[in-house]
Amino acid sequence: MLKTEFMGLQLKNPIVVAAGPWSHDGHSMLKSIEAGAAAVVTESVVSDTLYDVRPYIACDSMGAQNIRMYSDIQVEEWEKEIDLVNEAGGVVIGSVSAQTPSELGYLANKLEKFGCSAIELSVSNPAMEALEVVASHADVIFDMTREVVSAVDIPVTVKLSQNTTNISKVAKAVKAAGGSGVSAINSVRGIIGVDLENAVPALNTYGGISGEYIRPMGLASVATIAQSVDIPVCGVGGISSGRNALEYIMLGASAVQVGTAVMTDGYEVISDILEDMTDWMNKHGYDSLDQIRGKALSNMKSFDEMKFEPAVSTASSIPCESKCEKCVNLCSYHAISRMGEIVDINKNSCNGCGFCVYVCPTGKLKLDW
Repeated sequence: MLKTEFMGLQLKNPIVVAAGPWSHDGHSMLKSIEAGAAAVVTESVVSDTLYDVRPYIACDSMGAQNIRMYSDIQVEEWEKEIDLVNEAGGVVIGSVSAQTPSELGYLANKLEKFGCSAIELSVSNPAMEALEVVASHADVIFDMTREVVSAVDIPVTVKLSQNTTNISKVAKAVKAAGGSGVSAINSVRGIIGVDLENAVPALNTYGGISGEYIRPMGLASVATIAQSVDIPVCGVGGISSGRNALEYIMLGASAVQVGTAVMTDGYEVISDILEDMTDWMNKHGYDSLDQIRGKALSNMKSFDEMKFEPAVSTASSIPCESKCEKCVNLCSYHAISRMGEIVDINKNSCNGCGFCVYVCPTGKLKLDW
């Protein structure tokens, strides 16, 4: 039911564990495979190992900020780490990062020889860069992708950044250079919070924000890419449930990457996500991901295509929650009142914004055109 194909890789399910501290060596990657993931991306491999400042991770209930740079394992040592996963029947995608196309090609070639089934180019690092990022320049990404494609005989995907004004253009550059797919998106530059009592940021520098914070951006990027270029997409950002994974797939993703949820909830979150996906598909009568892939794209419209006809909220007979007054108190147009179980909507005042539909905890309200 959950089998999928990404860049020609035949995966038993769409769950790929992303590059990150949770994939820092073979034993960590093996835990992901044992928990049910179809594939795992190595922590980003570089030519010269870098040693991290401490601390380098902060988190809250919405996600994490990470300033860990790259793998601290020497390139040659990755062979035995990758062997551990391959021997267990897992699929390894090697993440590589470098400043020049030739260096990327060198690293990719090494990881191919070590047994990786595909290569992912890491072309942005929110902890080091300002808002002007390499990943925003389609011509640079073209050169990097073309060099790596020519250096290996396995599929190559590029992990795109949200920090670009035209992600479609960058994705098209990947395809033109011979790339087999794209992953979207990388973590987003930010600060997760400030300790007010001590006037200290959670981490003392900017870092990559991940988790629930960036899922809306990830979904939008995947939809944009799927609508504009014919290339497989792996959705990344804020996936912690089966529903989250299915959202990406309905917007055109062939596979998804899970990372922060593994760090905050443990490797068992992988099996939970797969169980959620299976239950939802069984409940709705689907037996293949192909039946839902891209299904929501047909309902995506440009702003110019949006309806401007009048719309009003209506209330069904579903009972309200006891003492709930959310729709009444939060209506910006003061169009809703309630007496007992009866919710009354003044159609002359209702502006049809749709907000009440989302704040109602019981699903009593809907928008009619």
